[in-house]
Amino acid sequence: MATAVAGAGAAPTWQGQRAEPTRILLLRHGQTELSVQRRYSGRGNPELTELGLQQAESAAARLGVVADIAAVVSSPLARARTTAQAVADRLGLDVGIDDGFIETDFGAWEGLTFTEASGRDPDLHARWLSDTDVEAPGGESFAQVAVRVTAAKNALLHRYPGQTVLVVSHVTPIKSLLREALGTGPELLFRLHLDLASLSIAEFYPDGGSVVRLVNDTGHLS
Repeated sequence: MATAVAGAGAAPTWQGQRAEPTRILLLRHGQTELSVQRRYSGRGNPELTELGLQQAESAAARLGVVADIAAVVSSPLARARTTAQAVADRLGLDVGIDDGFIETDFGAWEGLTFTEASGRDPDLHARWLSDTDVEAPGGESFAQVAVRVTAAKNALLHRYPGQTVLVVSHVTPIKSLLREALGTGPELLFRLHLDLASLSIAEFYPDGGSVVRLVNDTGHLS
């Protein structure tokens, strides 16, 4: 597959690349009842609230005019699919489903608040909050999430070289991609905040370089 290249003789970017990157627009899904209650919401499948539907439409109004979006890809969970569909309808595109972008499996902590999970498994919960290799009970570690998210991202880079793709996903997968693009350590996962229906943008170059252009933008919700 040919690599898209800027016009002949074009100056390189500030990172030294001449080929066009694949730009990934990372949109977090809208509000659900579990997000209102600040409960761990992984593989559970709550629908969007009325506000969540409004957030999806606001994101769609912003992204629906981005003419160069080649594809809309979503986590299989309803909250992401509904958000993705709102944008796809504006763009006249179908929504592709990729299990690689599903949220973390929180296992036995699914549906619990921070306080409830900490009270249930205090030592494990504390280690999980500082070590990406620690798995939730019956669930995933953040390191495991990163592996599948990277694989899904690499598949997009192969399929859409030099193009723009919208990925509608969840907190941990989006943070994992931003962490990879920035080349930072695991502390980013525990220190970066992402709002509901927020937009982030990362670009990945054919030579392995990457750039983050936007993080947690919610201007379309105001």
